[in-house]
Amino acid sequence: MKRVLSIGQCGFDHGQLSALLRREFGAETVAAATLPQAERLLEGERPALILVNRKLDIDGGDGMEIVRRLCADEKTSGIPVMLVTNYPEYQAEAGTLGAKPGFGKSELGRPETLDKLRAYLQ
Repeated sequence: MKRVLSIGQCGFDHGQLSALLRREFGAETVAAATLPQAERLLEGERPALILVNRKLDIDGGDGMEIVRRLCADEKTSGIPVMLVTNYPEYQAEAGTLGAKPGFGKSELGRPETLDKLRAYLQ
């Protein structure tokens, strides 16, 4: 079973993402509220994909900084990272940092979103 690490989502959004990823790809989704928590989880099994919320639910922290750090760190740079945001300007910025094209929560279940995820979860 493929594993996805989801960073910074609220409980409701994590549930929505988890249900979609399990239903469409048979993937397990593990939640981390912060980067330090995610780093501890990354010490174990490497996920097939990391999803980072643009604004962390727990404290409003900057998800873009997490994307930057994950993409730049040699221990995690080989893991695909996607930013979860509806704002195209943040998606573009995440791409310049090394993230794969992401999606917004309003795009869950759309064929183009599933295609983006399929590249890493099938």
